[in-house]
Amino acid sequence: MNTVDEELDWRSESNEDAIVFFMRQYGEEIKRLVFTFVKNWEHAEDITQDVFVTLYTKLDTFRGDSAVRSWIYSIAINRSKDFLKSWHYRKIAFTDKWLPLAASSGTSVEEDVITQTDNKMLSDSVLQLPLKYREVILLYYYKQFSIKEISDMTEISEATLKTRLIRGRSKLQEIFMKNGGQL
Repeated sequence: MNTVDEELDWRSESNEDAIVFFMRQYGEEIKRLVFTFVKNWEHAEDITQDVFVTLYTKLDTFRGDSAVRSWIYSIAINRSKDFLKSWHYRKIAFTDKWLPLAASSGTSVEEDVITQTDNKMLSDSVLQLPLKYREVILLYYYKQFSIKEISDMTEISEATLKTRLIRGRSKLQEIFMKNGGQL
């Protein structure tokens, strides 16, 4: 059975089975998306758990107006933005700037893999973009959502998203060149 067929069958399962399926299907993908917002693996894991808890509690409210994947992404994006606006995050970000923590003894496997990829310079450049540009670049190019789908997820007009995509590409090119990249 392929993913599309499995996704169609999730409604016939219990909520617990459906959540297990969604976590297996989208868990890593969502964690990576959240990381692009918060730039910290531990926070990304916590927020990802929160996304799936929310999904579990709201599963019965899913109307089917969009794909389940879009709905999950929408929840993840909103949770990430909420975290970035939170007092807790701002306090941690301020403290980290002024009271640097001792270097950790090791890095996670995901961090090691990311740092060793051929696209490290490009991914670093993307992460340096302001959030409003980074969000649309990641969703459009990396996750291959259409402008319409991104508009539905973020509740931002398609025209604004197109403008952000153009400006984001331009800023990305500037950052990439400044970091030593070549086109």
